[in-house]
Amino acid sequence: MSKARVLLKPSLLTTCLTRATTFFSSVSQLRSISHQMEMEPSDSERYCYDPVLRWNPQVEDYFTKAYGPDHFARISKALTRPSSYSCIRVNTVKTTSDAVIEKLTKILNDSEEGLKLVQPDGSSPIAKCQIPGLDYVVLVNGSGPHRIEYDSGLEIPPKEVLVSRKCAEAVLRGAQVYVPGVLACTAHVEKGDAVAVCVAMEQPGDEGDWSVNMTRGTTLQGLSTDPYYRERSGLYIGMGTAMLSRAGMFRVPHGIAVDLSNRVFRLPSLHNVLEGEIFLQNLPSIIVAHALDPQKGERILDMCAAPGGKTTAIAILMNDEGEIVAADRSHNKVLNVQKLSAEMGLSCITTCKLDALKSVCIPNPPNDSTTIVNSDNNSSMTSHSELSSREEMTSLASRKSKADKSWEENASPEQTNGGNNVSQADIRKNKGRLKNGRGRTQCQGGRVGKSQGFPPDSFDRVLLDAPCSALGLRPRLFAGLETVISLRDHGRYQRKMLDQAVQLVRVGGILVYSTCTINPSENEAVVRYALDKYRFLSLAPQHPRIGGPGLVGRCEFPDGYIEEWLKPGEEEMVQKFDPSSELDTIGFFIAKFSVGPKD
Repeated sequence: MSKARVLLKPSLLTTCLTRATTFFSSVSQLRSISHQMEMEPSDSERYCYDPVLRWNPQVEDYFTKAYGPDHFARISKALTRPSSYSCIRVNTVKTTSDAVIEKLTKILNDSEEGLKLVQPDGSSPIAKCQIPGLDYVVLVNGSGPHRIEYDSGLEIPPKEVLVSRKCAEAVLRGAQVYVPGVLACTAHVEKGDAVAVCVAMEQPGDEGDWSVNMTRGTTLQGLSTDPYYRERSGLYIGMGTAMLSRAGMFRVPHGIAVDLSNRVFRLPSLHNVLEGEIFLQNLPSIIVAHALDPQKGERILDMCAAPGGKTTAIAILMNDEGEIVAADRSHNKVLNVQKLSAEMGLSCITTCKLDALKSVCIPNPPNDSTTIVNSDNNSSMTSHSELSSREEMTSLASRKSKADKSWEENASPEQTNGGNNVSQADIRKNKGRLKNGRGRTQCQGGRVGKSQGFPPDSFDRVLLDAPCSALGLRPRLFAGLETVISLRDHGRYQRKMLDQAVQLVRVGGILVYSTCTINPSENEAVVRYALDKYRFLSLAPQHPRIGGPGLVGRCEFPDGYIEEWLKPGEEEMVQKFDPSSELDTIGFFIAKFSVGPKD
């Protein structure tokens, strides 16, 4: 097996990255300073943040062979930490980068947290991205890891609050500690007390399973005799003030439990800030929209669109001119895409509920399916299947009125009394509606059209940002559930979706495939499958190209399974974002295909 090369080489970086050197050099310096702070001896080795990402042994062996032991160790450590900056995409339909920078500067200056984000040289932490074509992206620098003296000036160990892993991962990105995330705390914690916050990590069980090994509300002893004492070593994420007593933390359903004033990682919380004007998004996800290179007036499909970040990024690049079909198999996730599109004032996006594995529908014979359709005073010949999917994707206002009307009709006395052609299940459902009131969908006025799929060759461009193992997302404190078999299964699932995507792109069109994982089974192996099966596909250049090369070679597993990756010369045509590189992004992968004559 050939080992992967280092993902970012100076010789491979384009002029895009050269112009971005100023920002990323400052990021690198901050990480270097923070690393030195981290390595300084502290008063207690126990109170620190130095987690070790624990992998399934076979998965660790697989990744070690793919990347090399030293490189994978760096990747694994980088995954346990957040990126040292937040990436903001500006909605240029409503505002400008300069206006957003001015507003964010004022917001940070008015907050206590903003003072902690000022750069070592006294400059503002907010800057416009210097990569060509990304001047609508704003970067906000953070810092960390910082050394915190949890036991400074205390005669006894500090009171502690233990939070769930998912809560801790959110806190590392800038969130506060909310009540639902608290699992345990020291006895006699009162409102206003200074508390140290640490993470409850899953531990391996006797049968190969993983669990937290405690129930919510457990009392922490704070002594070495505490059964959870050793598990908390190296997992402290900050110091703060308790906003509730111990009893309150486990009695109320919501609210802030701990106000963190001193964090291991300092990143601005941008939740609900400038809604509709900005969208918090990872840099590689923004690059995906550019790789697709959408043009005004085109018809584009986003196959797995939720939560809508890439969909709206594509719409902005098209200047909201054209048609973007945003599909997802989850009803509520489609509602979220609708909400985001409305907040950003984008009108070219239509949504539908659709399983990506059933995206293609075969049109009926012309004599049965052709009909005249009038749309905006223009007559056109449209297949019945295409007509139905267009009709299903109506405007939000139309959905609202139809939802209200549908509910009133379905709840009519005639149907609830067992009218003709009504099933018993519908009767029970309508009785429940009358008794319990409208559900979330009816109350919000949201109605999602369910599509039956689309005819082959019906889109100019298709984005398949496939559901994946998400092993590139950071900060990540746990990865023990993934096995070699599950990683392969992810790849098989994505190949089936790719089979659908290939059929939907017209000849001469573009297909972009992306994931947020470091797993070659879901990245290079899927590209190899696509190129070998569909000879009319070819890898296309991507602009801007700031990621590194893909993996070349193959992997042979102990069970005899052979996984083929890229061939020499193909590695430079994809973009692979390495969490341990100078770019300091999430782990991500992008492949762009040109579609040639299919016959």
